[in-house]
Amino acid sequence: MSRLYAGMFKALSNPHRLKIFTRLAKCCGPGVACDLHSEQMKECVGQLGRNLGIAPSTISHHIKELHGAGLIQMERRGKNIDCWVDPGVLKELACFFEELSAGSESKNRK
Repeated sequence: MSRLYAGMFKALSNPHRLKIFTRLAKCCGPGVACDLHSEQMKECVGQLGRNLGIAPSTISHHIKELHGAGLIQMERRGKNIDCWVDPGVLKELACFFEELSAGSESKNRK
């Protein structure tokens, strides 16, 4: 399990990948059920690169890294590739930090 998280955090350690992931993750707030078929949930690779100031080929590389780490999902739709964050990934990351926090709190009480 720690290898999974290590891969996720390694992918997110790059500022551009973190920004891309954050853009995709913002579609849903905590506790909100997401409709995976909603167009709000997905952005194509070209849209994700807006305002990042990096080449499209570099955007594609970052997308592949995020996908390889299990942080985003991808689906080809004609010429476009849609990307989205599965709400389960956000929940998994939240649980990771909650467990850390709970362990830290119980340690501080002793």
